[in-house]
Amino acid sequence: MGSTAAGAGQDAAEWLAMRARLREHRHRLGVEAASRYPDLPRLAGTPLLTRPEWTPTRPVPLDELRLTLGDSPPLPQLPGAGYSGLMAELDAPTVFENRPTYRLLNATLTGEPRLDFGPGTYFDHIETGEAAAHEYAAGGPTPLRDAIGDPCDLSRRPANLGVSVLTVRSGPDPTFFLHWRDPARVGHAGGLYQVVPVGVFQATAPGRDHLDFSLWHGILREYAEELLGEPERSDVDYGAWPFAAAMTAAWRAGRLRAHCLGLGVDPLTFATDLLVSVVFDGDVFDELLGDWVGHNEEGSVTERPFTAASVAGLPMQAAGAAVVRLGLDADLR
Repeated sequence: MGSTAAGAGQDAAEWLAMRARLREHRHRLGVEAASRYPDLPRLAGTPLLTRPEWTPTRPVPLDELRLTLGDSPPLPQLPGAGYSGLMAELDAPTVFENRPTYRLLNATLTGEPRLDFGPGTYFDHIETGEAAAHEYAAGGPTPLRDAIGDPCDLSRRPANLGVSVLTVRSGPDPTFFLHWRDPARVGHAGGLYQVVPVGVFQATAPGRDHLDFSLWHGILREYAEELLGEPERSDVDYGAWPFAAAMTAAWRAGRLRAHCLGLGVDPLTFATDLLVSVVFDGDVFDELLGDWVGHNEEGSVTERPFTAASVAGLPMQAAGAAVVRLGLDADLR
């Protein structure tokens, strides 16, 4: 085996043993890893790390969040390389492709909220965040984690942006949806519960930034995949796609409300998530997403009462725990 920050000197059996330990104990390890960063704020009392400028004082309407796309600086020089190759060889999940992504460069959700991006790749995160999680699970030295330092400093590492969406069906007894991520099917956060939908912010194909560089369009694709069980779409015509057109019309009419609640970093994997709520009028949800599926390509989905008790004791991904708590505190029902 090649030498990496998360696999130096290990043979395949040792590497797989550490990978299995990471998979089995992700939640506990994530809670522990947060203690490595005592000077960083945590979002909504969860392990999710954040910055003051990433925590708005009020929910920010999604259409008030300005996005810019420019060039990315060179990747930081970090110890080790090749973790994605080891995953591909020894423990590849069902979906494991090095697709182009939008790399988050700067962010503020206070004042005039904006997110600045440049080009990146999916494996950028595997080589840093997932490798650092493996390194931590091994229980020894952590040269990669130490070199990265403050995981909320976006100049110290490449950061793909995940968009974690809290989906609420409003009414007298509001409900929301949770996704259990099957570790055999996903490359990140397997075995944990998360809100649904969630997806990496990325284009569907090269040359489509003018259409796909939109948080709303990305959320629409994830709803179709994770709640309706549809295949992944490429070359989407959002105006001609009936589901996208109906969702957008409902948003514009105020029959569903989309807000940004915060931004944070997972202390174990450095996954960086924008926390979004989408609250549907009950009849609109039933019309557009009423045929939601209990199983999809990444795991299983359940509908639960929108209460704190519904997530109590669950091994939640940090971003999911934070957005549920923020949503309850904001009384988005």
